[in-house]
Amino acid sequence: MKMHFCIPVSQQRPDALGGRYVLYSVYLDGFLFCKVRYSQLHRWNEQLKRVFGNCLPPFPPKYYLAMTTSMADERRDQLEQYLQNVTMDPNMLRSDVFVDFLKLMQLDTFHITTKKASLDIFLPDGRSIKVEIQTSDTAERVLEVVSHNIGLCQELLGYFGLFLIHFCKEGRLSVVKKLVDFELPYVSLRSSEVENCKVGLRKWYLDPSLDARLMDCRAAVDLIYMQAIQDIEKEWAKPTELQRQKLEALQKEDNQTKFLELAREVRHYGYVQLEPCTCDHPEPGCQTLLSIGNNEISCCITLPDNRTLDIIFQMDRVKCWQVTFLGTLLDTDGPQQTLNHNLELRLQYCEDSHWRWFVIHTKQAFLLSSCLKKMISEKMVKQAAENPEMQIEVPEHGKSKKYHIQQNQKDYSSFLPRKSKIKIAEVDCAFGTIKEEDL
Repeated sequence: MKMHFCIPVSQQRPDALGGRYVLYSVYLDGFLFCKVRYSQLHRWNEQLKRVFGNCLPPFPPKYYLAMTTSMADERRDQLEQYLQNVTMDPNMLRSDVFVDFLKLMQLDTFHITTKKASLDIFLPDGRSIKVEIQTSDTAERVLEVVSHNIGLCQELLGYFGLFLIHFCKEGRLSVVKKLVDFELPYVSLRSSEVENCKVGLRKWYLDPSLDARLMDCRAAVDLIYMQAIQDIEKEWAKPTELQRQKLEALQKEDNQTKFLELAREVRHYGYVQLEPCTCDHPEPGCQTLLSIGNNEISCCITLPDNRTLDIIFQMDRVKCWQVTFLGTLLDTDGPQQTLNHNLELRLQYCEDSHWRWFVIHTKQAFLLSSCLKKMISEKMVKQAAENPEMQIEVPEHGKSKKYHIQQNQKDYSSFLPRKSKIKIAEVDCAFGTIKEEDL
């Protein structure tokens, strides 16, 4: 699956010889990931070629004469497509030449040197674990260190992830983003514009039945037990009064196994809940609360007369989606650190044998998109296990597994382009649609 890489803005900078070069601001999951020149990406592509040969996606050609505005826009679009496509190969994602370059770009962009550092990793029960790392350690490496400290089985690492979490007032929390394997948690935390943001450890699967695969590891059970309690306290999971009473009794007994068995029957158990946002159904501007999990998107919509309307979108009926940035990116200090304002996610789904669009305006559009991809990935793996004739390629727990996709497999990749380009201020800057063409 493609990652949420985008290059919505570029700037011209003077070089040491009196000329000018273009600096591209690369965003990942809506956050500024690094700033990079074409020449740096070109050298990286040549290094990847020496390792992976001709299986790389096309790289934008060099221009030996001055570029026009349209040529510059085209190159920016091509570089964006290159970054999205090159991340589809799980073997490439794990290669040293891939990871080392992106590590260097992150450190250089935010002026952070490689050195020893301490990093607090927060658990779902509010406790934190202080780990000693290098500032250049990836999320994958930090997760390995944390798992060693708490006794989590290495083969279960793929079921957990590191997240940037915003601890809000009144005890609320909001998941900002999941850190991808090659991202540097120390750098991402330092560069985040979100106040009171911390790195947290949470499970990273949205199919509640996958709990069963973790029950033989005490540390894994502890983690999902803590998260279940937290989700109920934060009202992400919504037990009935009778379920709540039984869960409280099991919690007092510290009967984790029985607690989790009952918790899996609770509405929205194991779901990710987003911050309140707005949607266009049944009319524009309606407030909605989204919960994503168990192969569905659950929407609690507040109507203008304050009545509530519950709508569920089953992923089986979703054809595609796209994330679009509707705002501007430049201010007096250059590109913003995040794209979390003026984001919309447009979801195409089947209703009464007709394809319709459901539009959601949320600053967590990229997180929502990541959750949709996760649910599709989990379903495809499950289908492949049930049907040996299918083949898909899904990276799971650090390994690449191949399965065959049948001809009638639903196509989630037809994302509609909605592109506009606007020149802002004095610099060479353009932005447009951040296209979600995931699969």
